[in-house]
Amino acid sequence: MQTPFSIVFLDQSTLDQGDLDMRPLTELGVRYQSHAVTSPERCIERMQGYEVVVTNKVLIDAQAMDACPELKLILLSATGTNNVDLPAARARGIVVCNCQGYGTPAVAQHTLMLMLVLITRFESYRQAVRDGAWQRSTQFCLLDYPIGELSGRTLGILGYGELGQAVGRLAEAFGMHVVVGALPGRERAGRPELHALLEQVDVLSLHCPLTEKTRNLIGADELARMRPGSLLINAGRGGLVDEQALAVSLRDDHLGGAACDVLTTEPPREGNPLLAADIPNLLITPHSAWGSREARQRIVGQLADNLQAFVHGKELRRVN
Repeated sequence: MQTPFSIVFLDQSTLDQGDLDMRPLTELGVRYQSHAVTSPERCIERMQGYEVVVTNKVLIDAQAMDACPELKLILLSATGTNNVDLPAARARGIVVCNCQGYGTPAVAQHTLMLMLVLITRFESYRQAVRDGAWQRSTQFCLLDYPIGELSGRTLGILGYGELGQAVGRLAEAFGMHVVVGALPGRERAGRPELHALLEQVDVLSLHCPLTEKTRNLIGADELARMRPGSLLINAGRGGLVDEQALAVSLRDDHLGGAACDVLTTEPPREGNPLLAADIPNLLITPHSAWGSREARQRIVGQLADNLQAFVHGKELRRVN
């Protein structure tokens, strides 16, 4: 494939909120077309005639590939590859590249923010001020909710790649003791297995991928093994935690609190047990940990780098 060439971004609004510089990508093609979103019904129509397709969440299957003989490269504006049929792409000589490590600073700081909000009971105190409790107080301060400190507590991390390591460094800066646990099937010397880890940590933070071995990694039994009053943070994948079991544990006051940036189904629909209004000390953020402007701009740069490498016969972040 020689430049110039044609590029289509099927769901650019999942990345760009109008605040990014897209020129590193758009200036590489003789023709660049973007769509805010693309429905499954319009996917093939919008892909046809383009040599390079950029997607975040739009499904590209074998049928779509067969309908687009010009297609040579699929660029994923995320790390996950589940929305592209990789074997089908490989069989047709279509290269697929993803983006990696772009959100590490954003997700790491979000994870520590969740810990701090929980352990300081920030939400309870903010609501108390809104309700007028401080204004009615006979004391100069309001201390109705127990405030803890991260310093001196033990943080358990499951998933110790680039992101888990970044969280560990920030936690150590707050004076926490960090213990890295072994994932099922990936035992390693010096890392306690899951149940041994749970029994010794005050905070558990999940940063591992979702696989068949990690699905519902934290269920009712695992939650029961955690120390009373301990905290659970999930900024990994929603399916890592049994959401019904977590709701029960929080209602029973076994856990001191939990925070999730991810849920099993996103966006959540009616019936998700963690959306109930009566669950104490639970924080839900809308899969936004990764979404700093800086992180999203790094994705644009990686997309452009992946494309440039492909043009010059090199492989960069190729996943198939």
